[in-house]
Amino acid sequence: MTRPVAAIVDAYTAGQYLVPAFRALGASVVHVQSTPELIGSMPAPDVSGYDEVIVNDDAARTAARLAGLPVVCVVAGMEPGVLLADQLSDALGVPTNGASSAPLRRDKHAMIEALRAAGLHCARQIKSDDPEAILAWASSEGPYPYVVKPTDSAATDSVFICQTPTDLDQAVREVRGRKTIYGKPNDEVLVQSFLKGEEYVVDMVSYAGSRYVCGVWQYNKRIAVGSHPIYDTERLLPADDTTVRKLIDYTNAVLDALNVRFGPSHAEVICTPEGPALVEVGTRMAGNMHPGFHDRCAGANQADLTALAFLRPADFLQSYGGTTYQKRHEAICYMTPTALEGVVTAIDEAAVAEISALETVFMMNVKNKVGDRLRPTVDLFSSTLRVFMTAESHEDIARDYSRVRELADQVYVVRRG
Repeated sequence: MTRPVAAIVDAYTAGQYLVPAFRALGASVVHVQSTPELIGSMPAPDVSGYDEVIVNDDAARTAARLAGLPVVCVVAGMEPGVLLADQLSDALGVPTNGASSAPLRRDKHAMIEALRAAGLHCARQIKSDDPEAILAWASSEGPYPYVVKPTDSAATDSVFICQTPTDLDQAVREVRGRKTIYGKPNDEVLVQSFLKGEEYVVDMVSYAGSRYVCGVWQYNKRIAVGSHPIYDTERLLPADDTTVRKLIDYTNAVLDALNVRFGPSHAEVICTPEGPALVEVGTRMAGNMHPGFHDRCAGANQADLTALAFLRPADFLQSYGGTTYQKRHEAICYMTPTALEGVVTAIDEAAVAEISALETVFMMNVKNKVGDRLRPTVDLFSSTLRVFMTAESHEDIARDYSRVRELADQVYVVRRG
């Protein structure tokens, strides 16, 4: 290869949008699969658009293979690729957040402790494989509720909000007995103090520590059966909102504390009465990122800006460094829940067409296919549709949101059992 090469590690979900972004600026693209087998809980990445595909079995060997190419960057396409992307970029001597600090950007306990060391507001927490030790800690720390979660999963996988010691004990044992959505065993369980307040998303792209804020979105979540918080919508906020400014300042401090200097980031932050507090941050693009949708409502998107930053850093720094998006239209992303359980036998194209034809629907993803098994929604991966909606007024979106909610389960014909 003679053109510059971008290596993308684990381009699941939104990571797929990095391929056309890098190609549009003249780069070749290599896919690095961090695991011997594809991660079965997520849709398989389409590797047909890559110049080369590498299945990693050893980071040093993979780095040696990439060293023979004109690699200019290594980017994580989704959460499981973060550690390997940092290791490879460090080994290759290309822009990197650093292998030595990589665990801070993946292990949620280490992440929060790094913020505490930096003097930033954050949750109280314990990480342990001993339910009795966790219960004793919670008893000494103060009033419930507490949040139980894996240390390195995503998408509200195995997240429980516990109101009593009995709830806490049950949740810890349940998480301890599961694997994450990425197939890793939960050797330890993370328990954190409950952060009371509204939750937000802050998406950025960085180059050499200079950042562009791609969007700040407010989450609306609901509590599903079993005390699971599940996503409902996220809504784009105006950049000049007072709360947005506080969130941006706090997130910049978080990224500094975690040594995030290059590439995309996706932070989830709760505004508590004491100020913003991090839930977690991923050094990859937002899972709900869609280039055309984000261009329309916020004027730019993380995929194109990530490619620009790595391939033409001077242009990125001049046009975007240190600046913030401007909201152009009202916008939400709606992740539809379901109570259906069974095997999908058909997709009702009439229901798909009716949703797609709604005035405010920019596009939607039908997340399941014939043969998939649906289960009642308990996390992001068990939601059934992703619907991007934008309009001049939020009232128009609210009207169509109600209709999507009515139609969502009609999209799937399900055989129970």
